Amino acid sequence: MVEQSSEVVSEPDDPAVALTDTGPRGARTEQRLAQALAVLLDTEHVSADSHFFTDLGANSLVMAQFCARIRKQPDLPSPTMKDIYRHPTIRSLAAALGEPVAADAPRTPPAPAPGAAPAPGPRRGPASHMLCGTLQLLLFLGYSLVSGFVTATGYEWIAAGKGLADVYLRSLLFGGLAFVAMCAFPVAAKWLLVGRWRATEFPVWSLAYLRFWLVKVLLHANPMVFLTGTPLYVLYLRALGARIGKGVTILSHSVPVCTDLLTIGAGTVVRKDSFLLCYRAYAGRIQTGRVTLGADVFVGEKTVLDIDTAMGDGAQLGHSSALHRGQTVPDGEHWHGSPAEPTGTDYVRVPPAPCGTVRRAWFALGTLTQLVLLYIPLAVGGLYMVFTQIPAIGKRLDPATTALSWPELLSDALLLSLVAFSGFVVLGLALLYILPRLLGLVVRPDRTYPLYGLHYALHRATARMTNVRFFAWLFGDSSYIVFYLRGLGYDLSRVEQTGSNFGTEVQHETPLLVSVGSGTMVADGLSILNADYSSTSFRVSRVSIGPHNFLGNNIAYPAGGRTGENCLLATKVMIPLDGEVREGVGLLGSPCFEIPRSVDRDTRFDHLRTGDTLRRRLAAKNRYNLRSMALMLFVRWLHTFWLTFFGLASVDLYGVVGHVVIAGYLAFTLAFSAAYFVLVERCLTSFRALRPRLCSIYEPYFWWHERLWKVPDHFLNVFNGTPFKSLVWRLLGVRIGSRVFDDGCYLTERTLATIGDDCTLNAGSKIQCHSQEDGTFKSDGTTLGAGCTLGVAAHVHYGVTMGDRSVLAPDAFLMKGEEVPPDARWGGNPAVDMPETDSAATGPGRAEPTVDAPAATVS
Repeated sequence: MVEQSSEVVSEPDDPAVALTDTGPRGARTEQRLAQALAVLLDTEHVSADSHFFTDLGANSLVMAQFCARIRKQPDLPSPTMKDIYRHPTIRSLAAALGEPVAADAPRTPPAPAPGAAPAPGPRRGPASHMLCGTLQLLLFLGYSLVSGFVTATGYEWIAAGKGLADVYLRSLLFGGLAFVAMCAFPVAAKWLLVGRWRATEFPVWSLAYLRFWLVKVLLHANPMVFLTGTPLYVLYLRALGARIGKGVTILSHSVPVCTDLLTIGAGTVVRKDSFLLCYRAYAGRIQTGRVTLGADVFVGEKTVLDIDTAMGDGAQLGHSSALHRGQTVPDGEHWHGSPAEPTGTDYVRVPPAPCGTVRRAWFALGTLTQLVLLYIPLAVGGLYMVFTQIPAIGKRLDPATTALSWPELLSDALLLSLVAFSGFVVLGLALLYILPRLLGLVVRPDRTYPLYGLHYALHRATARMTNVRFFAWLFGDSSYIVFYLRGLGYDLSRVEQTGSNFGTEVQHETPLLVSVGSGTMVADGLSILNADYSSTSFRVSRVSIGPHNFLGNNIAYPAGGRTGENCLLATKVMIPLDGEVREGVGLLGSPCFEIPRSVDRDTRFDHLRTGDTLRRRLAAKNRYNLRSMALMLFVRWLHTFWLTFFGLASVDLYGVVGHVVIAGYLAFTLAFSAAYFVLVERCLTSFRALRPRLCSIYEPYFWWHERLWKVPDHFLNVFNGTPFKSLVWRLLGVRIGSRVFDDGCYLTERTLATIGDDCTLNAGSKIQCHSQEDGTFKSDGTTLGAGCTLGVAAHVHYGVTMGDRSVLAPDAFLMKGEEVPPDARWGGNPAVDMPETDSAATGPGRAEPTVDAPAATVS
């Protein structure tokens, strides 16, 4: 239980709270609130004027449980966590909850509910679920077979070339045609299978969903995704049916699927990590709807635009914000928050620069020429050279070579995998430490450059190179991440080693303009926005994060962020860009508000963070982390070894089985990789479930938990939107029900999560069953009841319970310890009850599609 402070009243004959002069009704409310809190604090008496955090020693988990208890009493007003932080005593909370809103008080535009439930209809049973999964598997195998046939035919044709020039020309021709085919095939499939997308809805696991899934997978797998931020990507979206005006810049890698429902006006810029999918999954159904952006619109980083949303000409949506279904930003207005509300902050912070149609056309032409004449021939021809010049492969492709023995296969695979893996690690680090610094000599800070020129190309190259996830994964959650980031260019000259300065997921626009103060700790998901964009220009600037801060998960930190020393920046918080510099406080929510920097429970391990104790524990943690890094390198290399071994064996079988062997290799290695990493994780946990923990980061259990986080799980995305995703989760230890639709959810602690039957988990959603604040680690279970829905990019913390059929809106943050009642609809950051006000989820134009039409729209 929470430790009691000296401020807690302990006289046995006093009531739980001293009655006030607010009247009988107010006094009764105070008394009942105090009684509920006293039970949670394990004490009999609580003063009405005691501060929840500084006097009573409560914490956000306890207060979330307090709110949940009060909500179960219908005759009491329901507080939210924002109410708790703003009114941190029983007396002030009771007064605030009892105050009527003045008629002339300024109001924030009401946010629509997360979406009304669709009209009742028959749920898809096990047969539809199994049939859809079987068809998805057959489509994947068919695609692999065609890919294998094309690859083998191309290799044989290139191999017939005479001389280096002939091989280059054949590689250019074959690679160029393959690139065009891979780009054109999703476009053709979309128009043939769907036609024009319309605002509609249909059940998951249906035949209509199968068509939707196939188009979505083809769009995500095509190479044009790598050309986001260029005019070519905009042209590609137009070919898919999107209505996009001139001078639009899209930096987000999140591909719109229902492109006919996307309208973007001229001069608009959409920053990275933004979701404008034009669809969502809701209560077991896919709902499609329009996203409309006017001219000269700005959409910030880490934002979500739900279906049926719009922004007028010149409107702005700040970073870490969301538009819920039905919200519209009027012309010229600036909004931020989740759900968004008006603000006076200007998020376009870089002046325009000359950037006309000719410049964009030349950049697109140059990008395409470079791709076709350089990168594609090098990739295709280089692969051919690998096949022919390396004896271990070349001799197997020679028809005159007899089948080699297993020992020879093993030795060749061992040598090739060691050389390739070690070469990638060593040469990769060397290039990352040299090239960005050279490119940084050209792209200077605080200078405005036009888009689509040399400086823009070099800036994109720097961002792409230095955000390689492998090395952050390897060094993260250890003291060694400091040396890696410093090698990239981070200013960590005044850093204080904590052993967990940064997590395994940190990204930036340029590493040369990042400063982090002494003693600051950063969890996963930090995105440093040290580049500002308009529709015609960009500028890189230094981002400085103050000393002795703690940054939670999934934070976008922009240049000019108004936070200083000793701040707690909570998970998914929106960093303010105006107002005074915040110091010595915590910030929570979007838009953010102040909370206590720390509470008693978070400081109980502070004695481990100073003096000789810290030095001993930190040295022990460093040794443990070093062993974890060595183990994970071995795990990754062993995976590479087995893939190499299977590849050599496939080459041996090529002359016998023919082109089928390549398709078999693709399918087999996918299944093998999933099984391999599942087995690694389960072995690390000894096939046991995790238990809730409260400990210091300098305790051996936490070091082991960090090792568990390092087990690779990138393979999970391949299974998104298929029944196989739930199967993999179940193998990883998740207690998951039947017919769960997972479109891209991520679970950090698998065995602490429980997911009921028929749940719907949207793209970018996350269930995080732990929290780390400064030097304290906490974990607990999270339970989703049957039929729950997590919106796009929704974030669920530990110790949470969602009742059956409850809904969490897009971009919501459901804080630790919250209890969502059955059939409730919650949204916001932090999430609160949002009663159903939207009746547009069903109605005209939302009937289930006819699946018999040969080129029917999914409508």
